[in-house]
Amino acid sequence: MIISERIFYIMEQKNMSQLELSRRTGIATSNISDWKKKKTNPKADCLLSICDALDITPEQLLTGKGIDPEYKDADMDYEVTRSDIKILKQIHSLGDEQYKRLMAYMKVLQKLETMESIVEKQN
Repeated sequence: MIISERIFYIMEQKNMSQLELSRRTGIATSNISDWKKKKTNPKADCLLSICDALDITPEQLLTGKGIDPEYKDADMDYEVTRSDIKILKQIHSLGDEQYKRLMAYMKVLQKLETMESIVEKQN
């Protein structure tokens, strides 16, 4: 579940309309509607006001912990910090090509870490 889907899931659980979320956050209803129609996520600078309006933590919004039926606790043994939110802001400011490049870098780093772990075990 992506962040925008989680927002609408929580809104549904709380019987909150898009108009009410808009009133509580100051985010235009057209933006909120776009998240649903276009399956896009809100900008990172909106996340804290959304969390406040929905009465949830940034960790819950970003990971689904405690609210998302798809959440797997074993896969997420960390808390989302303000630093994580700053990183998300930077990621959201990237263009499509930069984002793709960043994702490719992360995959390579994960593979490298796996390979280093295998080598260490063999020694």
